[in-house]
Amino acid sequence: MLDKELAPAVHSDHICLNYIDFLAASCKKRWSFVDAIYGVMPIFGMVTRKSQDLPGAPSERLKVLALQIISTQVSDEINIARLITLAEQQHISQFDILLPYPLSEQQLKGIRLEYVKSLDLEQYDDRLTVTLPAFSHSH
Repeated sequence: MLDKELAPAVHSDHICLNYIDFLAASCKKRWSFVDAIYGVMPIFGMVTRKSQDLPGAPSERLKVLALQIISTQVSDEINIARLITLAEQQHISQFDILLPYPLSEQQLKGIRLEYVKSLDLEQYDDRLTVTLPAFSHSH
């Protein structure tokens, strides 16, 4: 019984990003020239945005920044690699991404190639769990 009572507290800080919502927001967004450049630039363009100046917890900053960099102009693999890089910048070691469909092995490989650094990707239907081993020992 004790385990069941503790379960909600354990999962209360779990981060789940809804990729579908980001894509929908990207479609509705009125893009400025700078936003358009960020949408198609490599990930390094994101670093110039000052995430530490944004209010809120790292998970909230991650969601705000993700809205700025998710683009329907690039592949899902690139967008997901960008999300992973943002999480790394916010020192978030594990999070889920809710996808519109399960990714193929080729797409998962594409994410690993795009992100370059070591990471663990586990897929459960349309939910992708991302774990960044570099941070897992510090928390």
